[in-house]
Order: sequence, then structure tokens, then C-alpha cells
Amino acid sequence: MKTDNIFDNIPQHLDEELFENLLTKDGIKIQRIVSEAHTTPEGQWYDQEDNEWVILLQGAAIISFENEEDIPLKVGEYLNIQAHKRHRVSWTSEEEKTVWIAVHY
Repeated sequence: MKTDNIFDNIPQHLDEELFENLLTKDGIKIQRIVSEAHTTPEGQWYDQEDNEWVILLQGAAIISFENEEDIPLKVGEYLNIQAHKRHRVSWTSEEEKTVWIAVHY
């Protein structure tokens, strides 16, 4: 059995956010997301069919929810986003890459 490291193989520079499926099985998808000062385009909202649990492993971010307060995230913080809860990434760190794990279920 081979192990992998969540911080390996991150490109030096990212023109756009990196979404990498780590595991997809039986209605569950686990992704590594890497942001480099990326945000969801203004006026665009995620409105997903599945619930999403996210944890921030490196960097910092702010997730905005439609008609609600923004949620700042720092390393180690996580949150559960219910299906169809409209949200967007409104800020990620410019100082370092922001590395997330997202579990869609």
C-alpha cells in the first residue's frame, strides 16, 4: 500500500483553482482544492445537489453565504454546508496557497 501527502504535487503557480478528486465512491467524493488568491467570480453562487463538509489545512479563506454573514476560516477550521445552501468563496490568502479538503456527500 502506498501513502500520499496532501501537500505534494502542488503547482508552483495556479492560474485557476485546482480541484483534484482523491476518492469517489458510493455517493461520496473527497477533493483536494488548492487556491492561490482565487475567489468565486462575483455574482456566481455554488448551489450544490449534495452536502459539503470542508476543512482548511493551510492558508486562510472567507466563505460567503447568500443573505447571511461571511464565515472566515483559518487553519484547522471546518464547516458543513447543506445541499442547496448558496455560497461562494469571497477571499483566499494572497500570502500562501490555501489548501482545503472537501467531502461531498
